[in-house]
Amino acid sequence: MDLQFKRLSEISSADIIELNNNSRVLRHMPLGRPDFDEAKCAAWVAEKESQWQVNGYGPWAFLVNQKFAGWGGLQLTEGDADLALVLHPDYWGHGRAIFAEILRRAFEEIGLESVTVLLAPSRTRVKGMLWLGFQPDGEVCLDGVRFVSYRLRASAGD
Repeated sequence: MDLQFKRLSEISSADIIELNNNSRVLRHMPLGRPDFDEAKCAAWVAEKESQWQVNGYGPWAFLVNQKFAGWGGLQLTEGDADLALVLHPDYWGHGRAIFAEILRRAFEEIGLESVTVLLAPSRTRVKGMLWLGFQPDGEVCLDGVRFVSYRLRASAGD
């Protein structure tokens, strides 16, 4: 597998719109809506890109074998670097490799002490998160939606 991390601004808006409106993807995105159009995409990409200037990190686009597979990475949420991973269903089998590379960059290149993952309370299958070293870390409310937070510390891998 050839995995590349690109900036979202390098990806066609049609590809981003298709992903962010995909019904199978939206089932796992409580803040997503199936009305993600060209105007919303442009504003969304601009906001995601601005995080790089403000925080020194932000979301990437993921390409698998030169094809847009999804987006994710690190976003400042409630004072923490929150790890997001949104993949097109055709690429769900590649999540573990992408996740590992995000963590490597977060801890080795960016030097973060910890990252969080926010899951909707409906996501009850969290055994994998715990196996990876994430620990429950309270709750966060974003846009009126409650999420359960899990934290992974850089030292957990030592």
